[in-house]
Amino acid sequence: MGHARRRIVRRAARLAAVGGLLLGGTMVTRAVAGEPPGPSAAPRTLAQTASGAGAGLVARLGGDRTAGHWVDADGRPVVAVTDGSAAEAVRRAGATAKEVRHSMTELRSAAATLRSAPRVPGTAWALDYRSNEVVVRGDRTVSGADWSRLTGVAEGIGGFVRMERTEGVFTTRLNGAEPILSTAGRCSAGFNVTDGTSDFILTAGHCGPTGSVWFGDGKGDRQIGRTVAGSFPGDDFSLVEYAGGKAGDAADVVAVGGGKGVRITGTGEPAVGQRVFRSGSTSGLREGRVTALDATVNYPEGTVTGLIETDVCAEPGDSGGPMFSEGVALGVTSGGSGDCAKGGTTFFQPLPEAMAALGVRLVVSGRDGAAAGTSAPPATGAAGAGASGAGASAPATGAGGTPLLARLADRRNVGPGLLVVAGSLVALVATRWIRTEQDRKAYRRQYSATWN
Repeated sequence: MGHARRRIVRRAARLAAVGGLLLGGTMVTRAVAGEPPGPSAAPRTLAQTASGAGAGLVARLGGDRTAGHWVDADGRPVVAVTDGSAAEAVRRAGATAKEVRHSMTELRSAAATLRSAPRVPGTAWALDYRSNEVVVRGDRTVSGADWSRLTGVAEGIGGFVRMERTEGVFTTRLNGAEPILSTAGRCSAGFNVTDGTSDFILTAGHCGPTGSVWFGDGKGDRQIGRTVAGSFPGDDFSLVEYAGGKAGDAADVVAVGGGKGVRITGTGEPAVGQRVFRSGSTSGLREGRVTALDATVNYPEGTVTGLIETDVCAEPGDSGGPMFSEGVALGVTSGGSGDCAKGGTTFFQPLPEAMAALGVRLVVSGRDGAAAGTSAPPATGAAGAGASGAGASAPATGAGGTPLLARLADRRNVGPGLLVVAGSLVALVATRWIRTEQDRKAYRRQYSATWN
């Protein structure tokens, strides 16, 4: 009986030691391989890394030898080049090169010629890096005569300007939804930002002029704030100052419906081909990909330039809502054509440009020293802004617990992990030694009993 009990104890000790080795090894390897966390660590996504590599190559080779860059389906950077030596330089850098006929200088010159032509409401154009063309689109409101005149301008530029008619109408996505309302109409709140003293909602500029008062429900019982700055047309962004000066709870969370949200970790610039998400108070959470950058749209109210073009759908009331990817804030909804039943094209105001013009920064809890501690509204009010991409959901009410794997990936766990490994090895050696000594004593007892 005693022998069986000792055997069980030894087996349990060995299992505990093996478990300790596995745990310690996991702590060390994940902490060494993982990206070090900290207030100064800027959030990076795979698409951002690939986009950064492509942008660096384009900047180094110049606009006469390149024609843009994008991210392919596997997340690798692709750079359009105009000559063989540039293609070789791109391949040496580990990116994919695609040789094209027209340089970025030519594409931008074509876009400038289109901008200088008489303005035609209901048209839009953007640089399509992948096809090496400037794509001009006209909605159903464009007359045959106006389309013919614009086609003549395109033909004068060259064969790399592609003309397309599109269903629907290019409109700013105003009216018809919650959560923020004013006499100018209804919009979706975008991201929460701060100037270090007061908190604001950064939303679309076409939602309402400076002085517009915004409410959080249809009865007008709860005032959210007042528009204090903005730019539209030309750009499409505005700043709504909270009535109490502060946003409230869950500033770093974007509401995506069903009481859930995603946490925003910072801001960035998108890449063509990147998967993105948009949240709006009419159509909820939608996804798609970036199809072009630096787009120009001739809305009935005026022309807006420098927009992000996507194939994400949107509907009236989604204006001003946030676009993000993997927890990185990218832009706010401007307008587009189509709907979420048939699909369409949606344009977004880039967020970094808007924040720089307004002199504000994103409210991100615990990340930015100046912004830490400020907070944003819950998901049921003006859509909270924050961090974390779609797919990394969090309760819309605030920060939850840290996932176990995230704790294991902390670089501070290297030391404790090594101690766990060392302790487990000592335990294994000790149990082995104890078993050997017990076996030796048992042999001696048996030998003595046999030869007594």
